[in-house]
Amino acid sequence: MPYLTTHKALRAWYRRYGRRDLPWRTTADPYAIYVSEIMLQQTQVRTVLERYYGPFLARFPTLSALASAPSEDVLKQWEGLGYYNRARYLHETAKRVAPTLPMDIAALTALPGIGRNTAHAIAAFAYHQPVAVMEANVKRVLHRVFALEQASEKTLWEKAGALLDAKHPFEYNQAMMDIGALVCTKTAPRCDSCPLATICKGKRRPLAYPAPKKKARTPVRRRNILVFTDAAGRCYLTARAGRFLHGVYGFPEYDGDIPSVAFEKHHYHLADMEYLGEVAQTYSHFRLEAGVYRMLLPGRRNAPEWKSLQEIESLPLSRADAKVLRLLLNA
Repeated sequence: MPYLTTHKALRAWYRRYGRRDLPWRTTADPYAIYVSEIMLQQTQVRTVLERYYGPFLARFPTLSALASAPSEDVLKQWEGLGYYNRARYLHETAKRVAPTLPMDIAALTALPGIGRNTAHAIAAFAYHQPVAVMEANVKRVLHRVFALEQASEKTLWEKAGALLDAKHPFEYNQAMMDIGALVCTKTAPRCDSCPLATICKGKRRPLAYPAPKKKARTPVRRRNILVFTDAAGRCYLTARAGRFLHGVYGFPEYDGDIPSVAFEKHHYHLADMEYLGEVAQTYSHFRLEAGVYRMLLPGRRNAPEWKSLQEIESLPLSRADAKVLRLLLNA
Protein backbone atom coordinates (compact mmCIF):
# COMPACT_ATOMS: atom_id res chain seq x y z
CA MET A 1 0.00 0.00 0.00
CA PRO A 2 1.62 3.29 -1.13
CA TYR A 3 0.18 5.35 1.75
CA LEU A 4 0.41 2.83 4.59
CA THR A 5 2.54 5.09 6.80
CA THR A 6 0.29 8.07 6.05
CA HIS A 7 -2.81 6.08 6.96
CA LYS A 8 -1.30 5.11 10.31
CA ALA A 9 -0.42 8.75 10.97
CA LEU A 10 -3.95 9.83 10.10
CA ARG A 11 -5.55 7.31 12.45
CA ALA A 12 -3.20 8.27 15.26
CA TRP A 13 -3.93 11.96 14.73
CA TYR A 14 -7.68 11.32 14.69
CA ARG A 15 -7.55 9.31 17.91
CA ARG A 16 -5.72 12.17 19.63
CA TYR A 17 -7.18 15.32 18.05
CA GLY A 18 -10.29 14.35 16.09
CA ARG A 19 -13.79 15.52 17.03
CA ARG A 20 -14.83 12.01 17.97
CA ASP A 21 -17.54 13.18 20.37
CA LEU A 22 -19.75 14.71 17.68
CA PRO A 23 -23.10 12.92 18.05
CA TRP A 24 -23.26 11.79 14.43
CA ARG A 25 -19.89 10.09 14.94
CA THR A 26 -20.97 8.15 18.01
CA THR A 27 -23.97 6.47 16.37
CA ALA A 28 -24.30 3.62 13.91
CA ASP A 29 -27.83 4.69 12.90
CA PRO A 30 -27.80 5.39 9.13
CA TYR A 31 -30.76 7.77 9.49
CA ALA A 32 -29.06 9.92 12.13
CA ILE A 33 -25.88 10.03 10.02
CA TYR A 34 -27.93 10.93 6.96
CA VAL A 35 -29.65 13.81 8.77
CA SER A 36 -26.28 15.17 9.89
CA GLU A 37 -24.85 15.00 6.37
CA ILE A 38 -27.79 16.93 4.92
CA MET A 39 -27.70 19.54 7.69
CA LEU A 40 -23.95 20.04 7.35
CA GLN A 41 -24.24 20.99 3.70
CA GLN A 42 -23.59 24.75 3.52
CA THR A 43 -23.84 25.00 7.33
CA GLN A 44 -21.20 25.17 10.05
CA VAL A 45 -20.79 22.28 12.49
CA ARG A 46 -21.38 24.54 15.48
CA THR A 47 -24.72 25.80 14.15
CA VAL A 48 -25.97 22.29 13.40
CA LEU A 49 -24.76 20.92 16.72
CA GLU A 50 -26.08 23.67 18.98
CA ARG A 51 -29.44 24.42 17.40
CA TYR A 52 -30.77 21.85 14.94
CA TYR A 53 -29.47 18.28 15.01
CA GLY A 54 -30.74 17.23 18.44
CA PRO A 55 -34.17 18.91 18.20
CA PHE A 56 -34.75 17.52 14.71
CA LEU A 57 -34.03 13.94 15.80
CA ALA A 58 -36.09 14.41 18.94
CA ARG A 59 -39.05 15.47 16.80
CA PHE A 60 -38.45 12.85 14.07
CA PRO A 61 -36.46 10.04 15.74
CA THR A 62 -36.69 7.56 12.86
CA LEU A 63 -36.95 7.58 9.10
CA SER A 64 -40.53 6.33 9.45
CA ALA A 65 -41.41 9.16 11.83
CA LEU A 66 -40.08 11.66 9.34
CA ALA A 67 -41.93 10.00 6.47
CA SER A 68 -45.28 10.24 8.27
CA ALA A 69 -44.87 13.86 9.35
CA PRO A 70 -46.70 16.74 7.59
CA SER A 71 -44.41 18.80 5.36
CA GLU A 72 -45.15 21.97 7.35
CA ASP A 73 -43.87 20.29 10.52
CA VAL A 74 -40.65 19.30 8.78
CA LEU A 75 -40.08 22.80 7.41
CA LYS A 76 -40.88 24.36 10.79
CA GLN A 77 -38.26 22.16 12.47
CA TRP A 78 -35.81 23.25 9.76
CA GLU A 79 -36.68 26.94 10.14
CA GLY A 80 -33.63 29.19 10.20
CA LEU A 81 -31.27 26.55 8.84
CA GLY A 82 -31.80 27.78 5.30
CA TYR A 83 -31.51 25.99 1.96
CA TYR A 84 -34.97 24.56 2.47
CA ASN A 85 -34.70 22.20 -0.50
CA ARG A 86 -32.57 20.09 1.83
CA ALA A 87 -35.51 19.58 4.18
CA ARG A 88 -37.92 18.84 1.36
CA TYR A 89 -35.57 16.28 -0.19
CA LEU A 90 -34.95 14.71 3.21
CA HIS A 91 -38.70 14.36 3.71
CA GLU A 92 -39.27 12.96 0.21
CA THR A 93 -36.48 10.42 0.62
CA ALA A 94 -37.96 9.27 3.92
CA LYS A 95 -41.35 8.75 2.29
CA ARG A 96 -39.73 6.69 -0.46
CA VAL A 97 -37.51 4.34 1.52
CA ALA A 98 -38.67 4.22 5.17
CA PRO A 99 -38.00 2.40 7.41
CA THR A 100 -34.38 1.96 6.22
CA LEU A 101 -31.91 3.70 3.93
CA PRO A 102 -30.40 1.49 1.24
CA MET A 103 -26.76 0.39 1.54
CA ASP A 104 -26.00 0.50 -2.17
CA ILE A 105 -24.40 3.75 -3.36
CA ALA A 106 -26.25 3.72 -6.68
CA ALA A 107 -29.55 3.33 -4.83
CA LEU A 108 -28.61 6.17 -2.47
CA THR A 109 -27.70 8.58 -5.27
CA ALA A 110 -31.03 7.85 -6.96
CA LEU A 111 -32.83 9.44 -4.00
CA PRO A 112 -33.79 13.14 -3.87
CA GLY A 113 -31.04 15.44 -2.64
CA ILE A 114 -28.40 12.73 -2.24
CA GLY A 115 -25.37 13.36 -4.40
CA ARG A 116 -22.17 11.39 -4.66
CA ASN A 117 -20.55 12.84 -1.56
CA THR A 118 -23.59 12.34 0.68
CA ALA A 119 -24.01 8.78 -0.59
CA HIS A 120 -20.34 8.07 0.10
CA ALA A 121 -20.62 9.59 3.59
CA ILE A 122 -23.60 7.37 4.48
CA ALA A 123 -21.83 4.33 3.03
CA ALA A 124 -18.54 5.03 4.82
CA PHE A 125 -19.90 6.17 8.19
CA ALA A 126 -23.02 4.02 8.58
CA TYR A 127 -22.02 0.94 6.61
CA HIS A 128 -18.18 1.21 6.72
CA GLN A 129 -17.83 0.75 2.99
CA PRO A 130 -14.40 1.57 1.46
CA VAL A 131 -15.28 4.83 -0.27
CA ALA A 132 -13.87 8.35 0.02
CA VAL A 133 -15.79 11.40 1.21
CA MET A 134 -15.06 14.71 -0.49
CA GLU A 135 -16.73 17.71 1.12
CA ALA A 136 -15.37 21.27 0.95
CA ASN A 137 -12.66 20.87 3.60
CA VAL A 138 -11.40 17.64 2.06
CA LYS A 139 -11.25 19.28 -1.37
CA ARG A 140 -8.91 21.93 0.03
CA VAL A 141 -6.71 19.26 1.62
CA LEU A 142 -6.52 17.35 -1.66
CA HIS A 143 -5.61 20.50 -3.59
CA ARG A 144 -2.69 21.09 -1.22
CA VAL A 145 -1.48 17.52 -0.80
CA PHE A 146 -1.25 17.09 -4.57
CA ALA A 147 -0.31 20.76 -5.28
CA LEU A 148 -3.30 21.36 -7.55
CA GLU A 149 -3.96 25.03 -8.24
CA GLN A 150 -7.15 24.07 -10.03
CA ALA A 151 -8.76 20.67 -10.44
CA SER A 152 -11.96 19.26 -11.86
CA GLU A 153 -14.37 17.24 -9.75
CA LYS A 154 -13.27 14.17 -11.70
CA THR A 155 -9.62 14.76 -10.83
CA LEU A 156 -10.39 15.40 -7.17
CA TRP A 157 -12.41 12.20 -6.90
CA GLU A 158 -9.53 10.29 -8.48
CA LYS A 159 -7.10 11.75 -5.94
CA ALA A 160 -9.52 11.05 -3.09
CA GLY A 161 -9.80 7.43 -4.15
CA ALA A 162 -6.03 7.07 -4.49
CA LEU A 163 -5.41 8.40 -0.97
CA LEU A 164 -8.24 6.45 0.70
CA ASP A 165 -7.54 4.05 3.55
CA ALA A 166 -9.90 1.31 2.35
CA LYS A 167 -9.45 -0.78 5.52
CA HIS A 168 -10.48 2.06 7.84
CA PRO A 169 -12.87 4.28 5.84
CA PHE A 170 -14.66 5.68 8.90
CA GLU A 171 -11.54 6.93 10.70
CA TYR A 172 -9.82 8.02 7.50
CA ASN A 173 -12.68 10.15 6.20
CA GLN A 174 -13.42 11.69 9.58
CA ALA A 175 -9.74 12.53 9.97
CA MET A 176 -9.57 14.13 6.53
CA MET A 177 -12.56 16.34 7.30
CA ASP A 178 -11.16 17.34 10.68
CA ILE A 179 -7.74 18.13 9.23
CA GLY A 180 -9.41 20.43 6.72
CA ALA A 181 -11.49 22.07 9.44
CA LEU A 182 -8.83 22.34 12.16
CA VAL A 183 -5.35 22.18 10.57
CA CYS A 184 -5.36 22.69 6.80
CA THR A 185 -7.57 25.76 7.12
CA LYS A 186 -8.39 28.22 4.38
CA THR A 187 -6.08 30.81 5.96
CA ALA A 188 -3.18 30.27 8.38
CA PRO A 189 -2.84 26.48 7.88
CA ARG A 190 -0.75 24.74 10.55
CA CYS A 191 1.43 22.59 8.31
CA ASP A 192 3.83 21.72 11.13
CA SER A 193 0.96 19.94 12.94
CA CYS A 194 -0.43 18.06 9.94
CA PRO A 195 -0.12 14.27 9.69
CA LEU A 196 -0.10 14.64 5.91
CA ALA A 197 3.01 16.83 5.90
CA THR A 198 5.29 14.00 4.80
CA ILE A 199 3.46 13.58 1.50
CA CYS A 200 2.10 17.12 0.99
CA LYS A 201 3.47 18.66 -2.21
CA GLY A 202 1.93 22.05 -1.53
CA LYS A 203 3.02 22.69 2.06
CA ARG A 204 5.64 25.29 1.05
CA ARG A 205 2.94 27.47 -0.55
CA PRO A 206 -0.33 26.17 0.90
CA LEU A 207 -2.34 29.31 0.19
CA ALA A 208 -1.68 28.84 -3.53
CA TYR A 209 -3.69 25.59 -3.51
CA PRO A 210 -6.39 25.90 -4.57
CA ALA A 211 -5.84 29.11 -6.49
CA PRO A 212 -7.82 31.91 -4.78
CA LYS A 213 -11.05 32.87 -6.50
CA LYS A 214 -12.10 36.46 -6.91
CA LYS A 215 -15.02 37.03 -4.59
CA ALA A 216 -18.08 38.25 -6.42
CA ARG A 217 -20.01 41.14 -4.97
CA THR A 218 -23.31 40.08 -3.45
CA PRO A 219 -26.17 41.76 -5.33
CA VAL A 220 -28.79 43.62 -3.28
CA ARG A 221 -32.51 43.27 -3.97
CA ARG A 222 -34.63 46.11 -2.67
CA ARG A 223 -38.18 44.99 -1.86
CA ASN A 224 -41.22 46.04 0.14
CA ILE A 225 -42.93 43.51 2.38
CA LEU A 226 -46.59 44.26 2.98
CA VAL A 227 -48.62 43.02 5.90
CA PHE A 228 -52.32 43.20 5.11
CA THR A 229 -54.35 42.97 8.32
CA ASP A 230 -58.10 42.57 8.72
CA ALA A 231 -60.32 43.99 11.47
CA ALA A 232 -59.74 40.89 13.62
CA GLY A 233 -55.97 41.31 13.51
CA ARG A 234 -55.44 38.42 11.11
CA CYS A 235 -52.65 38.76 8.53
CA TYR A 236 -52.40 37.53 4.98
CA LEU A 237 -49.58 35.17 4.04
CA THR A 238 -49.12 32.13 1.85
CA ALA A 239 -46.75 29.23 1.31
CA ARG A 240 -44.26 30.09 -1.41
CA ALA A 241 -44.71 28.18 -4.64
CA GLY A 242 -41.46 29.00 -6.44
CA ARG A 243 -38.24 27.02 -6.23
CA PHE A 244 -36.67 29.49 -3.80
CA LEU A 245 -38.02 28.92 -0.26
CA HIS A 246 -40.65 26.57 -1.66
CA GLY A 247 -43.22 25.59 0.97
CA VAL A 248 -42.03 28.21 3.47
CA TYR A 249 -44.64 30.82 4.41
CA GLY A 250 -44.19 34.51 3.74
CA PHE A 251 -45.92 37.88 3.53
CA PRO A 252 -46.46 39.46 0.09
CA GLU A 253 -43.35 41.05 -1.42
CA TYR A 254 -43.24 43.76 -4.07
CA ASP A 255 -40.57 45.58 -6.01
CA GLY A 256 -39.05 48.30 -3.85
CA ASP A 257 -39.40 50.94 -6.57
CA ILE A 258 -43.17 50.61 -6.95
CA PRO A 259 -45.14 53.24 -4.96
CA SER A 260 -48.46 51.34 -5.11
CA VAL A 261 -49.45 47.67 -5.15
CA ALA A 262 -52.40 45.57 -6.23
CA PHE A 263 -54.07 43.29 -3.68
CA GLU A 264 -57.52 41.67 -3.82
CA LYS A 265 -58.41 43.67 -6.94
CA HIS A 266 -57.60 46.98 -5.28
CA HIS A 267 -54.61 49.30 -5.47
CA TYR A 268 -52.93 50.59 -2.31
CA HIS A 269 -50.32 53.32 -2.00
CA LEU A 270 -47.37 52.83 0.31
CA ALA A 271 -47.78 56.42 1.43
CA ASP A 272 -51.11 55.45 3.01
CA MET A 273 -49.65 52.52 4.94
CA GLU A 274 -48.05 52.27 8.36
CA TYR A 275 -44.29 51.93 8.10
CA LEU A 276 -43.04 49.31 10.59
CA GLY A 277 -39.32 49.31 9.85
CA GLU A 278 -36.65 47.55 7.84
CA VAL A 279 -35.51 43.93 7.60
CA ALA A 280 -32.45 42.53 5.88
CA GLN A 281 -31.33 39.00 5.18
CA THR A 282 -28.34 37.67 3.25
CA TYR A 283 -28.96 34.53 1.24
CA SER A 284 -26.46 32.47 -0.75
CA HIS A 285 -26.81 34.50 -3.94
CA PHE A 286 -28.22 37.90 -2.92
CA ARG A 287 -28.97 40.20 0.01
CA LEU A 288 -32.57 41.19 0.65
CA GLU A 289 -33.25 44.66 2.04
CA ALA A 290 -36.90 45.44 2.58
CA GLY A 291 -39.16 48.05 4.04
CA VAL A 292 -42.08 46.62 6.00
CA TYR A 293 -45.51 48.24 5.75
CA ARG A 294 -48.85 47.40 7.33
CA MET A 295 -52.25 48.08 5.77
CA LEU A 296 -55.45 47.67 7.78
CA LEU A 297 -58.35 46.43 5.65
CA PRO A 298 -62.01 46.66 6.70
CA GLY A 299 -63.97 43.59 7.73
CA ARG A 300 -62.91 40.12 8.76
CA ARG A 301 -61.38 37.63 6.34
CA ASN A 302 -62.04 33.92 6.80
CA ALA A 303 -59.99 32.47 3.94
CA PRO A 304 -57.20 30.08 5.04
CA GLU A 305 -54.52 32.57 3.93
CA TRP A 306 -55.56 34.90 6.77
CA LYS A 307 -54.01 33.86 10.06
CA SER A 308 -53.58 35.20 13.58
CA LEU A 309 -50.11 36.09 14.84
CA GLN A 310 -50.20 33.01 17.06
CA GLU A 311 -50.96 30.81 14.07
CA ILE A 312 -48.18 32.45 12.08
CA GLU A 313 -45.69 31.70 14.86
CA SER A 314 -46.35 27.98 14.37
CA LEU A 315 -45.71 28.07 10.60
CA PRO A 316 -42.33 27.60 8.87
CA LEU A 317 -41.09 31.08 7.97
CA SER A 318 -38.10 32.38 6.08
CA ARG A 319 -35.61 34.33 8.19
CA ALA A 320 -36.77 37.57 6.63
CA ASP A 321 -40.43 36.82 7.34
CA ALA A 322 -39.57 35.77 10.90
CA LYS A 323 -38.05 39.23 11.34
CA VAL A 324 -41.26 40.77 9.96
CA LEU A 325 -43.24 38.77 12.50
CA ARG A 326 -41.07 40.16 15.30
CA LEU A 327 -41.81 43.66 14.08
CA LEU A 328 -45.52 42.90 14.20
CA LEU A 329 -45.33 41.41 17.69
CA ASN A 330 -43.45 44.48 18.93
CA ALA A 331 -45.55 47.05 17.09
